[in-house]
Amino acid sequence: MKFFLALLAWASVSASLWAQTLKIGEVDPLTGGISQFGIGCHRGIALATEELNAEGGVLGKEIELVTEDDQSKPGQSATVVRKLITQDKVIAILGDATSSATLECAPIAQSDKIPMITPSATNPRITEVGDFIFRVCFLDEFQGRVIARFARNNLKAQNVAILTDTKQDYSVDLAKFFKDEFTKLGGTISVDQSYATGDTDFRAQLTSIRAAKPDAICVPGYYQEVGLIIRQGRQIGLKMPFIGCDGWANQALLDIGGKAVEGCYFTNHFSPDDQAPNVKQFVEKYRQKYGSVPDTFGALGYDAARLLAAAIQRAGTIEATAVRDALAKTADFEGVTGRISFDANRNASKPGLVVTIKNGRFEIAERIEP
Repeated sequence: MKFFLALLAWASVSASLWAQTLKIGEVDPLTGGISQFGIGCHRGIALATEELNAEGGVLGKEIELVTEDDQSKPGQSATVVRKLITQDKVIAILGDATSSATLECAPIAQSDKIPMITPSATNPRITEVGDFIFRVCFLDEFQGRVIARFARNNLKAQNVAILTDTKQDYSVDLAKFFKDEFTKLGGTISVDQSYATGDTDFRAQLTSIRAAKPDAICVPGYYQEVGLIIRQGRQIGLKMPFIGCDGWANQALLDIGGKAVEGCYFTNHFSPDDQAPNVKQFVEKYRQKYGSVPDTFGALGYDAARLLAAAIQRAGTIEATAVRDALAKTADFEGVTGRISFDANRNASKPGLVVTIKNGRFEIAERIEP
């Protein structure tokens, strides 16, 4: 049986070597409740693929991007990753955009020894799945502690309320890291409330928070609910700053929250206003292709695709272990989201940002080194 499985693996690699294109898989939420994250990632990946092919491809072959939509549904990412591996015979996978979906599908890629890079899933457990799993974003622990320090040191907050999305691993873990750091710095969590993805009425939780009179309110969630939470909070008189994380990083937050989100802060990976030459070039190319400014997820998707291509080129082969080894040796890759190196656990070591919302725009409030 072992000989038969080895023969199948050899046959699959041999077929890929002789193929006219290099098939790269992508799994992202392109429809459903968190589709804006997936659409952003996909646009960045597609732009990078287009550029790479115009530059001559990788190992002399054109990249063929095979994209699957997980529809923002639990369990669907695992289904489409199995398809990408068994039917499409991809040599590597980019995605998923979110932590819960990536935690579902990463074990499949690991079991089949297919290198996988998530552009934006920040949960620490993701790369613990195994040595074929990588990420180009910073971790929840990093951003949870960064926003806690910012609240304590920059906003001078002593008492903070937390409102956590209990349906998202991302939100639960971020809340934990925030609490740990904030209390270590001498702060107090005055009230701890929760909600669930898809909720639209948060007045009960916000009324409880108002009674506690916090100096700031931490909402480590996604933009759809966050925009409503902040707007409803302002309606009942909550004037203190709301603070959060990269799940806020979408134009839809401004559309939903309107003027209510002015003066709030969140951690992020990227700013289109960055004046670095490679960022300015990326922003212009993205604008030309899509007619809009890239968001954080577009930038992370772009970096993930180009970093993967660079590793395959260095490996000189599409053989999975060689590609994995080349990825693991990535150091000082000049991405549009910062200079990226992988640590021993295949997590990106890179800078972060704290962003504020001012005059309907996302502006850099502070740069944080890793």
